[in-house]
Amino acid sequence: MPELRAQSADDAYDGVKEIEPVYKMVQLGSLLVVCLMNTLSTSPAFSEDEDELSISPGDRLSSCPFGCICTSEATVDCSGVDLSSFPSNVSGDTQHLALQNNRLEDIPSEDLSRLTKLKTLSLHNNRLLSRGLPDKAFKFLQELEYLYLANNKLTVTPRSLPDTLRIADFAGNHLKEIFALTFGQKPKLRSVYLHNNNLTNAGLPKAMFSGSDMVNILILSNNNLTHVPENLPPLLIQLHLQNNRISKIPKGAFNNLEQLRELYLQCNSLSNAGMNSQTFSKMKGMQYLDLSSNNLRKVPEGLPPNIVVLQLGKNHITSISKHSINRIRNLEYLLLQNNRITASRIHKDAFGKLRKLHTLHIFNNPLSKVPASLPRRISSLMLLHNGIEQIGINDFVSTYYLTELNLSYNKLHSVSIHRLAFRKLRQLERLDLSGNNLTQLPTGLPPSLQALRIQYNQINQLSAEPLLNMKALKELYLHHNKLTIGKIAPGTWREVPNLKLLDLGYNDLSYVPPDLPESLEYIYLQNNRIATITSDSFISVPNIKVIILRSNRLTSVGVRMGSFRGLKYVQVLDLTGNPEYISIFLNSTTRSPPRAGNNSTARAQRATNQQSREI
Repeated sequence: MPELRAQSADDAYDGVKEIEPVYKMVQLGSLLVVCLMNTLSTSPAFSEDEDELSISPGDRLSSCPFGCICTSEATVDCSGVDLSSFPSNVSGDTQHLALQNNRLEDIPSEDLSRLTKLKTLSLHNNRLLSRGLPDKAFKFLQELEYLYLANNKLTVTPRSLPDTLRIADFAGNHLKEIFALTFGQKPKLRSVYLHNNNLTNAGLPKAMFSGSDMVNILILSNNNLTHVPENLPPLLIQLHLQNNRISKIPKGAFNNLEQLRELYLQCNSLSNAGMNSQTFSKMKGMQYLDLSSNNLRKVPEGLPPNIVVLQLGKNHITSISKHSINRIRNLEYLLLQNNRITASRIHKDAFGKLRKLHTLHIFNNPLSKVPASLPRRISSLMLLHNGIEQIGINDFVSTYYLTELNLSYNKLHSVSIHRLAFRKLRQLERLDLSGNNLTQLPTGLPPSLQALRIQYNQINQLSAEPLLNMKALKELYLHHNKLTIGKIAPGTWREVPNLKLLDLGYNDLSYVPPDLPESLEYIYLQNNRIATITSDSFISVPNIKVIILRSNRLTSVGVRMGSFRGLKYVQVLDLTGNPEYISIFLNSTTRSPPRAGNNSTARAQRATNQQSREI
């Protein structure tokens, strides 16, 4: 699964990023099945009498519609050729007809009905109206399996489609009504796409999927449904109902969906009153459940035990009781961001039985302290954008497996972080303390740390003590603080011998800090007060690749001859935004030595922009 990382209070894990589920989501767009046959020659074959054409299989392709591609009699591709009318000379033996991305408004019944061997009909991205799509013609297409009509102007579906249908895509139309035999009595139907329409519950027939028990993907997102449809296909695996106006789940609506693995109900109007303790109880196969962006005030009762990912962000949840989540024994990802949870209302045993839970997001809540009891197996804990004021000696005493801890944008001061607070976190790799009120680095940081973010604080001094034994540290972000050269103690950088990235931008440095670690490859010094670069400024960093010195006080006089000599690996040197244009040619191992000056290169811009993104 992709790594889950928060960005800010507004966009952090919004939907993730919001979260990509463990299970690959179906592409919510028009699908195009193209079955290419072996290419047959379209050149006319001549007999010995050059005035008379001989008849060969390739000759039949001469009836291919103008502007189209006919790789065989079975496949006709007329996609994106600006057709405004249905091509009249399509072979009656055509099996796969692609007409998407044109300007078709109607299809003559007689032209479509004679294509009795059609298996794939692609008509998405046209201008088809319901009155221009002949109902009667489909009864002759008794081999049709794949029908793509997405992104047209249909207001109703055809009354009846062939019972051979496997995939039906009507997404992105203006549908208000579906008929009983549109999708009903289709024993081979597997996937139905109806998202981005104007469907209401009144427009869905009760027997909508009667006789179509094999449907396993149903997409009804972005419509106007007010409650979950009833009589859903029993073999559904994915059900998308997000972005509707659903406020109620009728009793028994999910009772026959024991094989459903993914249920998307986010961005609706669901409250706890709109469901009961039995709503989800029969869904034994459920692994991914998204109830984010609703009106829940507590965790729903009776959630099935096999859920792996549970999204409850952006609700009004105020508490986590002892039993509300504990019965979900397979839970691995619990997302509770953007709620109203306080530390005092998280029961001390709320996570006690969740032995598989490794990712917990409780950011952007009104927590004033770290919750008293955290899951023992937690590896990623997001507590950013709360009101946490202190870190006590025992707050993380039982979270031995933490590898990522985000405490950014809280109300922490240096004196409120206990010097032994992180002593048990021997596997911690990433720690984010940015956006607090720290004046110095915390002591007792775990030696396992690889990335430390402490930007946007009030750091005004650096000493070797907090960095003792930090041999694993590779990235240190200290931009937007109050550091001066005089407050960086000698020997500080010796404690981080493997540091590769150091960000000291937006401080108050008057020159490049001396004795930088030899391992350094990226240094960011933008927006300081640096006026001089000497021949010794970068002598300790022979492996440096990126040097960002833009928006300082550098002039041609202040950059000494040979200041960058010997830096054979430099790829980016950004000196833009200084008082004078500074042109420097670098010795480099690259084929074309980079030139650094006030006109920043695209590469410098990309490198700096990428680095500047906050976590």
